[in-house]
Amino acid sequence: MGMNIVLPSLPTLEQVFETDYATAQLTLTLYLAAVSVGQLIYGPVSDRFGRRPVVLFGLTVFLLGGVICLFAPTIEIMIAGRVIQAMGGCAGLVIGRAMVRDLFDADTAAAMIAYLTMGIVVAPTLAPLIGGVLEDWFSWQASFVFVIAAGAVFLVASIGWAHETLPEEKRHRTNFSGMLRSFMHLLTNPEFNAYAFQVAFNTSAYFAFLGGAPYVLVNLMGGTAGELGLYLVVISVFYIGGNYMTARIAQRLGIFRMVCIGNSISLVGPVVMLVLELTVGLDKVAFFGLMSLIALGNGFTIASGMAGAVGADPERVGAAAGLAGSLQIGMGALSTFIAGLLLAQYGDTALPLIFVLLFGLAFGFLCLILGKLVADRTRALS
Repeated sequence: MGMNIVLPSLPTLEQVFETDYATAQLTLTLYLAAVSVGQLIYGPVSDRFGRRPVVLFGLTVFLLGGVICLFAPTIEIMIAGRVIQAMGGCAGLVIGRAMVRDLFDADTAAAMIAYLTMGIVVAPTLAPLIGGVLEDWFSWQASFVFVIAAGAVFLVASIGWAHETLPEEKRHRTNFSGMLRSFMHLLTNPEFNAYAFQVAFNTSAYFAFLGGAPYVLVNLMGGTAGELGLYLVVISVFYIGGNYMTARIAQRLGIFRMVCIGNSISLVGPVVMLVLELTVGLDKVAFFGLMSLIALGNGFTIASGMAGAVGADPERVGAAAGLAGSLQIGMGALSTFIAGLLLAQYGDTALPLIFVLLFGLAFGFLCLILGKLVADRTRALS
């Protein structure tokens, strides 16, 4: 919610703080970058100290960042507040997945993470719509008031009901050098790489869309912030649908087949977008409709792929959740930056954004296939 609620307000932040769109977009890009870095820390730390204290700490930091954003006098302070907000909020992303893997085996975890993702998606689905309405009725600050209030409620709820899932006997000591060794060990694991990089590149397509859609809709297609919120709700419904189907059939089909099916569905979206843009032109309905198809496929790939990555090394579940999440969000941050940069330079068409979407989805599929081939060959040789 904290990430997406500012999307409709990016043009307003540009005006209020007397800056350009690229700088205003840093409130999203650097938020994603901070989430990427934060997950590298929280995962291994939770392997040592347990899941619950990390979640409570993260929510507290999230609230502090929201307060800084609410009273920010300059765009620089706003960006700093967003970074702090992200560093706190990302604790729930990585620890939630680790907690699921603590409780279930790999294929069951894929189904459980899909259910978990359906719940997680509700907040960012509604966030742009809520942000747009709050800005229209009050001001851009109202979005941060809403997020702070919601964060406080969830902190109290977590204190009361979020129990520990990692027993004392399964924890192990960690330090900075130990964290690096865990990450390096995971990066030599071909199965982890297959799923983690597939998730990262598939997610990059979604985040590139988030960063570029306001520009394409408002500046190129004559849409409004309110329309953007509604379209994002529709897209998220398709994403939730993909996660629901994953939860229902993942145990029967297995992780690898689920990801292959999802990638195949997603790739149709940017290919048809490209054909339409080069021929008759891409309108709002086609643009967001085809993005909904990508979201449906991502509902298959991301939950299943994350379960595969987190379960690739049972001895390093927290570290794997942190590293996979960091790669996922880090690639998302990079893709938003690239999409914004290309749209700024070639902003008379949606083609730059379409190419970023196509590259992310195609490269994600390639990482999956190559990584899986190497993993199978390594197992056969051993």
